[in-house]
Amino acid sequence: MSAPVSEHLNSWIDREAQAEAMIPLIGKLYRENNVVTGIYGRKLVNQSAIDILKAHRFARQVDEHELPISETLPIVQALTTLDLGAASIDLARLNNKYKASGTSSLEAFLREELADVVGRRGEGRAEPRDVVLYGFGRIGRLLARIMVEHASSASGLRLRAIVVRKGKGNDLAKRASLLRRDSVHGPFAGSIRVDEQNQAIIANGTYIQVIYANAPEEVDYTAYGIQDAVVVDNTGIWRDEEGMSKHLQSKGAARVLLTAPGKGDIKNIVYGVNHSDITDEDVLLSAASCTTNAITPVVKLMQDAYGIDHGHVETVHSYTNDQNLIDNYHKGERRGRSAALNMVITETGAAKAVAKALPELSGKLSGNAIRVPTPDVSMAVLNLELEKETSKEELNTFLRKESLEGPLHSQVDYIDSTEVVSTDFVGSRAAGVVDGLATIVNGKQAILYVWYDNEFGYSAQVVRVLEHITQSEPVKYPKLG
Repeated sequence: MSAPVSEHLNSWIDREAQAEAMIPLIGKLYRENNVVTGIYGRKLVNQSAIDILKAHRFARQVDEHELPISETLPIVQALTTLDLGAASIDLARLNNKYKASGTSSLEAFLREELADVVGRRGEGRAEPRDVVLYGFGRIGRLLARIMVEHASSASGLRLRAIVVRKGKGNDLAKRASLLRRDSVHGPFAGSIRVDEQNQAIIANGTYIQVIYANAPEEVDYTAYGIQDAVVVDNTGIWRDEEGMSKHLQSKGAARVLLTAPGKGDIKNIVYGVNHSDITDEDVLLSAASCTTNAITPVVKLMQDAYGIDHGHVETVHSYTNDQNLIDNYHKGERRGRSAALNMVITETGAAKAVAKALPELSGKLSGNAIRVPTPDVSMAVLNLELEKETSKEELNTFLRKESLEGPLHSQVDYIDSTEVVSTDFVGSRAAGVVDGLATIVNGKQAILYVWYDNEFGYSAQVVRVLEHITQSEPVKYPKLG
């Protein structure tokens, strides 16, 4: 074997061995300390050695170079000696901060950086809070996946039930199968069992009661031991105060979160932008739309840094379930034509909805949408007339920095690869990902291209709102912005 070939193979074997050594340490932190480790939003808990190496490789999309596992393994080893309390720790950001600190002692750095949780041995985990999913379609099932994934972590969310209309045939098994298998997002990470006798689905140990009902007010959640629950309405049927209030007629329901734009005085919340506007009196809330969540954080960054005089948002959106698979009658304009064969011009209220989260932009943005024949991942093209001149290099540097260190780093991601296409963003937990190479700047005019997984990225935002209103957000380290 030639020297270069041997060198690369030996390097791979060494890195693989380090990833294998990391697995039990990650598991120990997770189970004994309620510590969730990750790399730029990619969780390392319950991952294979290959998945861990892929997460390290992914870091190059953010830092422009692969994250060396030789640098993160000593961090994980050190974390297991600190008897930590509940926390969410990003190893990439922690490693970057350690190297920038100039501190020679890793242990001393970690003790100072994580001082609030050192020696607390698993303490700080939020009290469990019951969550019910009303509806179990695309968003409902992804919310279920995320909450099941969080069930053993520092998060206090507990998925207790789903409410659906009973279908013909073997309804329960079919619901479980749709949770287990997904044509876009792949198989469920774990084990799913069906309890036919008690009408329940058990996913990775999470017992999910399946409740059949035709209307919200029919359900008595207390009959299933569910109390003070947050009901997440995924149906989109009831979007105003009168309709959403039907859920509060159910015993055991305390709050309602809608996964669609709310009407009237319902607060439309984009986590990271206006979630601090939520009060204890807000029992009816909306998590806005996927597109509103994708564009609002980027627009806020632009407004704060450059000012926006006016702009237009054009959304290139994957088809959704409300369109026809083949040509057939549809009450909506153009949506009756085959979604799988056509680009379909349609309306979107996302641009106007931005103003609900950012009132200073009221009347400044227009918007339209084109539905395209892809099942998931969309793009928003922001054509903005700024109040200050800039350049492509300056603007991209600003957006990349904000994606790494800013207060919206969980919402806004950044990439500048020449080869990425839409499927590369399936499973992205960011609300939106700025494609830096596509950025166009001409004086005060800036055109930004923002990718977003309109299913999974949006679901991640909904869970962030849920964690906020239930006060079950895990403490995140290192602290940024």
